[in-house]
Amino acid sequence: METKNNNVGKAFKLSVATLAIMNITAVVSLRGLPAEAVYGPSSAFYYLFAAIVFLIPTAMVAAELAAMFSDKQGGVFRWVGEAFGPRTGFLAIWLQWIESTIWYPTVLTFGAVSFAFIGMDGASDAALASNKVFTLVAVLAIYWLATFIAMKGLDWVGKISKWGGMIGTIIPAGLLIVLGIIYIASGGHNNMDMSQGFFPDLTKLDNLVLASSIFLFYAGMEMMGVHVMDVNNPSKNYPKAIIIGSLATVAIFVLGTFALGFIIPAKDINLTQSLLIGFDNYFRYFHVSWAGPIIAIALMLGVLASVLTWVAGPSKGIFTVGKAGYLPPFFQKTNENGVQRNILLVQGGIVTLLSLLFVVMPSVQSFYQILSQLTILLYLIMYMLMFAAAIALRYKMKDAPRPFRLGRGKGNALMWILGVVGFAGSLLAFVLSFIPPGQIATGSNTVWYTVLIAGCVIMVVIPLIIYSMRKPSWRDPDTDFAPFHSDK
Repeated sequence: METKNNNVGKAFKLSVATLAIMNITAVVSLRGLPAEAVYGPSSAFYYLFAAIVFLIPTAMVAAELAAMFSDKQGGVFRWVGEAFGPRTGFLAIWLQWIESTIWYPTVLTFGAVSFAFIGMDGASDAALASNKVFTLVAVLAIYWLATFIAMKGLDWVGKISKWGGMIGTIIPAGLLIVLGIIYIASGGHNNMDMSQGFFPDLTKLDNLVLASSIFLFYAGMEMMGVHVMDVNNPSKNYPKAIIIGSLATVAIFVLGTFALGFIIPAKDINLTQSLLIGFDNYFRYFHVSWAGPIIAIALMLGVLASVLTWVAGPSKGIFTVGKAGYLPPFFQKTNENGVQRNILLVQGGIVTLLSLLFVVMPSVQSFYQILSQLTILLYLIMYMLMFAAAIALRYKMKDAPRPFRLGRGKGNALMWILGVVGFAGSLLAFVLSFIPPGQIATGSNTVWYTVLIAGCVIMVVIPLIIYSMRKPSWRDPDTDFAPFHSDK
């Protein structure tokens, strides 16, 4: 896509269909389906609820902000910083970077499980996937491989991410849904408890914790806002692409979750293994067990592609901001390919230390869940800052050009509606994420609360300390980072 854009110049525009597909590939991931399959039919309610109160508001609000500052660097740092000052802006982009760093061990745990299921013996594969030492080694091996590839530059990252995303996410998602439909249509036994109904029991808060992780399923949509000006008639076509992409994303998640629930009873669902076990069960049913290792390899490639995309994204963002004087010179060093070398190495050190939590958590599954929850908490703080900033900027910079504006005329009603709904939805998920899930043995509640509360506090305080220590000498004299509107 980038090559074509360069060849045609500014005249090239994305079609509605193309942008919708880009939204789908940016958001869809299969690793979280088991977490929602335990809810049976009510999982569809959670997916739709999260799409309405989070996915669509995020995409639409980020589109206005991205178009508003399309000629300036910084992303969420720019958006929040213009509204609340550089200190809060730095906190926002720090959270975007650090949450992705904490997220790596969780997605890589899924990659390690996929690697374990390359064998042909389901029982021994499952036992290997549950082995802490194997998982730790596999997680670190895959992560450092991704870091090595990222060091080679965006050309490598782009190629592997493109093909890995297609082979490891889109194709397996379609295959899982098709297998589920044929399985039920051919008289296969439905293991999903259909008596639960569409509407869940909202009185049981501990049952909502895993559902709150759906918000993380949809996270990252704000990054698609950079393409708002790449479509013709953005005020009409961008919302259309977002709605189409969102509906397709929800459909993939709902149908994929149901397909998993059809083949695995809720009581047997394992957060890290059930996607692979589900595929294996379908393949055995259709007498094509030889396909199991193939899908495991494909899913592992998808994990590598996903990690590569994120390794090259948020770290680049905080690197750009760092050069503007917000990080010490050590973090501004690059290699011969212009890649943010030291930030990637520090990021790798954090991932390695977090992965060592395997030794204190009761199981691979509990480790996976607690890091997933911490990731959600940190990301949701950033989203709340983004929604609040979008509303604030309607008043602080009311006369600034907005190539894409939510609502007609100069009214602020639609921005208030989407901003408040998005903020409230994020706040709800934030609160729910502290409650230990009833479906998973996470060990001591003391460890659970300590890791989550201390993790949030520490990760919010660190950027504030760095900001207070900044020096004029930290600013790279060659940076072209534009000043804030209030500094002009």
